Amino acid sequence: MSSTTDSYIIVGAGIFGVSTAYYLIKKYPNASVTLVDRDAYDAESRVAASWDWNKVVRADYDDIIYCRLALEAQDIFKSDPLWQPYFHETGLIWTCRDDYGRAVIDNYKRLGRKADIKVVSIEEAKKLYGGLFDNADYTGVKEVLINPTGGWGAAGDSLRAITRKALELGVKYEVAEVGTLLLGKDGKCSGIKTTKGKVLKATRTILCAGAYTPTLLEYSAVNSGLPNIAAGFRIVAGGITTGMHKLNAEEDAIYGSMPVAFQGYTPKQGPFIGSLPPTPVDREMKWWGPTIFKNTREVLPGHYVSSPPPKPDYAQWEVSKRLKDDIKHANHVFYGKKTADWKLEKHRICWDAFTTTGDFIVSPHAASKGLYIATGGSFHGYKFFPVIGKYVIQMLEGQLSPELTEKWAWDRQRPDPALSPDFPRFEMKDLVDPVRTSKL
Repeated sequence: MSSTTDSYIIVGAGIFGVSTAYYLIKKYPNASVTLVDRDAYDAESRVAASWDWNKVVRADYDDIIYCRLALEAQDIFKSDPLWQPYFHETGLIWTCRDDYGRAVIDNYKRLGRKADIKVVSIEEAKKLYGGLFDNADYTGVKEVLINPTGGWGAAGDSLRAITRKALELGVKYEVAEVGTLLLGKDGKCSGIKTTKGKVLKATRTILCAGAYTPTLLEYSAVNSGLPNIAAGFRIVAGGITTGMHKLNAEEDAIYGSMPVAFQGYTPKQGPFIGSLPPTPVDREMKWWGPTIFKNTREVLPGHYVSSPPPKPDYAQWEVSKRLKDDIKHANHVFYGKKTADWKLEKHRICWDAFTTTGDFIVSPHAASKGLYIATGGSFHGYKFFPVIGKYVIQMLEGQLSPELTEKWAWDRQRPDPALSPDFPRFEMKDLVDPVRTSKL
């Protein structure tokens, strides 16, 4: 049972870490809670997956558990003055090549949720929003889901604001890169050691380190001589490309009030891709592409894991032509020839932690007393920012529901990753620009 006598180190100040710190300090105002992150919370650029201009906020899940949790989070986005400024209810449109839309509607009904959510025909979809999507790719589409209650969140702004609020309430923030966990011979975790040698101790250490989690656990397993500390098959670091176009006034008049848009695919075809409305001030419209990739590399002699590039910023702005073409493709399948001449820029590689099911891991580490894992966003975590910390605390206190305990367990049966369309299927080394070897 957690209490004010416990001290907490939270590694990673993305949405899992910050939400956990915020809920902890609210429940235990006198507790020692320290966030540790390689980047300052108000830095101009960060490596956290949740640091971004905007992220989708939706409850359109065919998995009823995530549907319920997302609705809970969405209600907070809409009603809580702390979160309200960062949510934009633009609605969403989702092309469905299977029965996804009807499964979402069924979940809303099962949860007793009333919303003007519906599926429409392709012909009807082409007429919506002033014909904005009449040139979209509808190949193989069965029907189109329309939900006016979805939207997007100002991700970076909200992350800064909630972190700032947590600090006002008493959370401490340490800017440092964590090099290893402090582990006893019995596996008990007593804190962390930074890459510069600083030791921070706590009774409970919570890893919310996203894409860095497998690397940190590998370092810690080797340093401690305890191989069961490693993530193994449970968590894989994966990257995806985003890109933007800055609208002029004429374009903004057309696209400024658009909904969030998705192209949904079957598991065999690959992951869904998206287009987000322009940001209000800078008028920047965003896409993400269909290629999700690993970066398997040797992090220690003889130890290979998928890990972001070993640069302070994860080389997130170094985007190859192949990956920039992903954004061109995304632009084309949503808007066709209408936007073919747009200049796409601000390409970024976003890294996150993946599981083979897309489920989070919110669980004690089975091989280490005092160590807890809260990560695995799998590129759909941001929308749960207002609530995920509450469930992390339930896990810490042994009060998480049996349903979520099983779903988010460290040790659970995990299906073949080939069955998951959203699991990294490529290697980054195969997607980089070729190195010129001949002389001009």
